[in-house]
Amino acid sequence: MIRDWLRIASTKPIVMRGMKYGLIVGSILIGINHGNAIVDGTVTSTRLIQMMLTLLVPYCVSTASSVGAIIDHRDGVTQR
Repeated sequence: MIRDWLRIASTKPIVMRGMKYGLIVGSILIGINHGNAIVDGTVTSTRLIQMMLTLLVPYCVSTASSVGAIIDHRDGVTQR
């Protein structure tokens, strides 16, 4: 099951979709959460790590959602 999930998650369309959403949504979240530090020029290495993690979260959400939808569709799961 995990191998199947990882195989689907690593396909080019899923990775590209995740990257697109990660960059768009992540950039918005970075602006909201770290905008003052960016404008003030007070970005620390710790804050940079937080920004990278902020990009990673929507990537993971998009990937998990896409893989779940593919598996549900493949297994014939319908909305109840």
